[in-house]
Amino acid sequence: MNYKNAIRILATAATILCATAFMAFTVAAQEQNEEKNPVVSEKGRDPFKHYEAVRKFKPVVTRLEPPSIQVRIERYRAQKMAAATAHVAPPKPTTALMLNEIQVNGIFRTPRGWAAMVEATPIKLSYVVYPGESFFDGQLVAIEESRLVFRRDTVWTDGHKDKSVEVKPLRQPSPVEAMTSPKVAPTNPSASESGAGGSAGGPVAGKPVPPEKPASPEQQ
Repeated sequence: MNYKNAIRILATAATILCATAFMAFTVAAQEQNEEKNPVVSEKGRDPFKHYEAVRKFKPVVTRLEPPSIQVRIERYRAQKMAAATAHVAPPKPTTALMLNEIQVNGIFRTPRGWAAMVEATPIKLSYVVYPGESFFDGQLVAIEESRLVFRRDTVWTDGHKDKSVEVKPLRQPSPVEAMTSPKVAPTNPSASESGAGGSAGGPVAGKPVPPEKPASPEQQ
């Protein structure tokens, strides 16, 4: 009986020692794992590390550069062919022009209202435009007696657009053009004739003109 109790006590002690050793091994492994992977809070920050504000870098936004005039002309031709295939009205040629590529050569009235003659400086072609005409980077808003008012659209790399007002005055002739332009004839021809009367046998300045005698019935 005493042997049985001794064996039971030894078995119990061995079980307790094994359990204690296993718990110690588990705790040591846990501590080693925590050292390799520090505890992170719910917000993704190490609570034992000094707080540092997260820096957010905003992308640099710049103005979107337009394509060249040749690329825009090719795009316009493709749109014109597509419109002809679909049997719809083609776009206007001014849709391929930018506002800084045109100059105002004339402003006049038509049955439709005010119109303007603009010249595309890169290709040396002129077009008649009306209010509402679209351009590559804007639209013609109004035509006044001596200037054109446009709405300019500036596109940025992040996709947003800025709208501004741009005014283009009527082009004034250069001094060379003013000298070579044909002179306008005088509006009062009688005045010019009277001024040349002295050389054509007319009345001499400073001398009175005698009154004419009435014609006789025979002479009539």
